[in-house]
Amino acid sequence: MSTALAEEFETHRPRLFGLAYRMLGSAEEAEDTVQDAYLRFSGADRAGITHPGAWLAKVVTNLCLNRLTSARARRESYVGTWLPEPVVTVDGTLGPLESAEQRDAVSVALLVLLERLTPTERAVYVLREAFGYGHREIADVLDLSEANCRQLHRRALTRLESAESRFRPAPDRQRELVASFLSAARNGDLAGLEKLLADEVTWWSDGGGKVRAALRPVQGREKVLRFLLGIHQKYGADLDFAVAEINGADAVLLRAGDTLYGVVAFEYRDGLIREAWTVMNPDKLEFVRRQLGRS
Repeated sequence: MSTALAEEFETHRPRLFGLAYRMLGSAEEAEDTVQDAYLRFSGADRAGITHPGAWLAKVVTNLCLNRLTSARARRESYVGTWLPEPVVTVDGTLGPLESAEQRDAVSVALLVLLERLTPTERAVYVLREAFGYGHREIADVLDLSEANCRQLHRRALTRLESAESRFRPAPDRQRELVASFLSAARNGDLAGLEKLLADEVTWWSDGGGKVRAALRPVQGREKVLRFLLGIHQKYGADLDFAVAEINGADAVLLRAGDTLYGVVAFEYRDGLIREAWTVMNPDKLEFVRRQLGRS
């Protein structure tokens, strides 16, 4: 590929990565997908590419559909809970996050919900909701009829809306909750933690069989408190805690010395923590580890 074409591709790379990540929930796979698109772009007949951005979006979307189809089988045999890979977003890796809607579109909560959709429903939803594609444009990307795309979009919305409504507190309240959690966790302050957790809180852990982690979600305030107490008693002296913007919201980084041990993201209800997702699988922390190394 000539220097000019390579430079042209680079202008599209951030948008393509954002598309692939939202489709796959994996930063590593998103990088691989974008690289595959680069190889196809470099070998394509330029005469047949009128609009490179649209052409590349179609290539990336279809590469993601192929990956999602094979990923379903892998995730069914995944050890414990499968969670999306965390991404630091303060550096613009997933594009501008200037509104609550833009932040919600990359939240761990939404990425978890998107797992309910079929690959094609997910593609339609992401293209429509995150990238503002019209149904005719989506039909061109997926080689489907416009009517079919409208139907798939309605079906995706129904599946997502059937989940319990999610409430995102004001940014200041989110920061306050995370800071309070951080302080209580550092000190093993169970009374402080109890005040932050909803009665029906659920704690999810993703170790992927690579590190010790709860294989099933821990549900209910009392069980979560006992779970956190056990972690503090066993690892508390070795863990350092910090806050970083992950997937558009404040999250907690767990470090042991120079090693990133885990990332905890939260979802809230009525001003309390309703869900907590902890990614500890070291493979899933590699991308965010590289991001933090650059900061």
